[in-house]
Amino acid sequence: MARIFVSYAREDVAAAEAFAGVLERAGHEVWWDSRIRAGSRYSRDIASALDSAEAVIVLWSKSSIESDWVQDEAAEGLEGSRLVPTTLDGCRPPLGFRQYQTIDMVGWRAGAAAFKRLLETVDSKLAETEEPSVSTRVAAREAARAQPSICVVPFVNMSGDAEQEYFSDGITEDVITDLCKVSALAVAGRNASFALKGQTVDMQRLASELAVSHVLEGTVRKSAARLRVTAQLTETSSGRSLWAERYDRELSDVFEIQEEISHAIVEALQVTLLPQEASAINERSTSSARAYDLYLRARGHWAECEPADARRNAEIARLCGEAVELDPDYASAWALLALASAELRFWTGEGPDAVSAAERAMTLDARLPEPHCVRARMFEEHGDDDSADAAVELALALKPDSWEANREAAQILFRRGSPGDAIPYFEKAADAERIDHHSPAMLICCHRATGDSGGAARAAEMAVFRAERAIICDPANGAAFASAAAGFAALGECDRARRWIRKALNVDPGNLAMRYGLAATLAAGLGDTDGALDALEPFAEAVALLPHLRLLGNDPSWARLRGLPRFEAMVQRARKRAQALAGGAVTC
Repeated sequence: MARIFVSYAREDVAAAEAFAGVLERAGHEVWWDSRIRAGSRYSRDIASALDSAEAVIVLWSKSSIESDWVQDEAAEGLEGSRLVPTTLDGCRPPLGFRQYQTIDMVGWRAGAAAFKRLLETVDSKLAETEEPSVSTRVAAREAARAQPSICVVPFVNMSGDAEQEYFSDGITEDVITDLCKVSALAVAGRNASFALKGQTVDMQRLASELAVSHVLEGTVRKSAARLRVTAQLTETSSGRSLWAERYDRELSDVFEIQEEISHAIVEALQVTLLPQEASAINERSTSSARAYDLYLRARGHWAECEPADARRNAEIARLCGEAVELDPDYASAWALLALASAELRFWTGEGPDAVSAAERAMTLDARLPEPHCVRARMFEEHGDDDSADAAVELALALKPDSWEANREAAQILFRRGSPGDAIPYFEKAADAERIDHHSPAMLICCHRATGDSGGAARAAEMAVFRAERAIICDPANGAAFASAAAGFAALGECDRARRWIRKALNVDPGNLAMRYGLAATLAAGLGDTDGALDALEPFAEAVALLPHLRLLGNDPSWARLRGLPRFEAMVQRARKRAQALAGGAVTC
């Protein structure tokens, strides 16, 4: 029969399994990610399966429409007219995919009738793929004209100073944000855009892989108080430049430049801009170019996804503190100050007042999810789990694909001893930030705890791949060494895991979060109890908060250590410190 690829979000795994079973019983060869071999390269196997598939079934749902990976796989299905889109819950597909007939599978749990429609559509799709693909390409071009779509390639830093990269990245992100406010324009997500950073732009490839009709490229040169920005809009099908401009301005004009670029793109693509959308594009969190620059510097540090790095968080807090001194109404800077301050308190017991910063950010902009993540952390610290849950739920409601919100939800569930429940949130966090190696490393532990060896292997591949990239950029990144070590241990490459553990301890011996991760790998991945206790001891002797006690009490990594006198003594000393800090009994 046919080779079929099933694309879905992790939250819809039950549906994917049911679909695969029906298709296999109908005689088809079905690939979904349960088929990945342990030890294989995650992205390589997906690419191979997509290339060889004769039909690509996408399970759209409220979860999958937020996934860049699912959207990327759906875009692959457009090539050769192989896409078979379905909706599990009645949701509309993302922009760029709404022109394709979608099968209503809301009643998939009921069985026969819904799956009969699916099988019939698959059979007709297979018949279509035997025809010449000229009509498909024409239809795709017509669809692109009807629904303009764009990918913003990261603007190139031309300042002659690599440390100025934060500014060109910040402008790129803000242009993407502005364009996303235009309902008549489909915009490739931030992750898809930043995956192109540093690469030569191939228009044909972008048109095929991201299903975009246009590409925006640009450069940024920042020198003292001067700013030069160039931007060019290109049609992917023809390579024709539709618009280009160079802006030589004062640094204080940065906001006007961003607005002019967005409005110029809207005009060049001849899309309708609603009045409220025009107002939204012109809306800025601050009017101070200096405060904006400080915030972009801080955001650049935060985007490196090392929340447990005390030195980096101290620098973020300092930069944001200066930004809010310049503009006390800068909500985004207050929110980032709160996040960095919360991490400093969690790992060092010191730092600015995170709660006050979070409350200030919420007062200024109730749409921000990050302050609620900080409040959740503080509620958990005081044992108020109901309020912590409510704060996380609100953060997720405000921005379902927020890296911070999904990470906080996952961490809280993990510390409560529910690694299985934490999996979908760690996966969404990993999906939201493709340089995040910590979430895949945590997924190794979660999948191992639930007995899913395949899931642990897939997470391990991802952790190693991302950690290796992080180390290339920063050879002193101890946390990345720890994530790689966890991945190698889970893949059975024990000698490599031990080498990376030694490297981690050499480059960043005082990093308590890194030591905790190394200890978990030594205990659960390598079976080295003495080595694990040696690595864990500095962490256990320094912590004094309820969330720390929950980690020591509930992390499944410590199964080998529980009952050992040295481990139990560490836990008791930590409990006494926590009781002294709280002024009474502490209940985990």
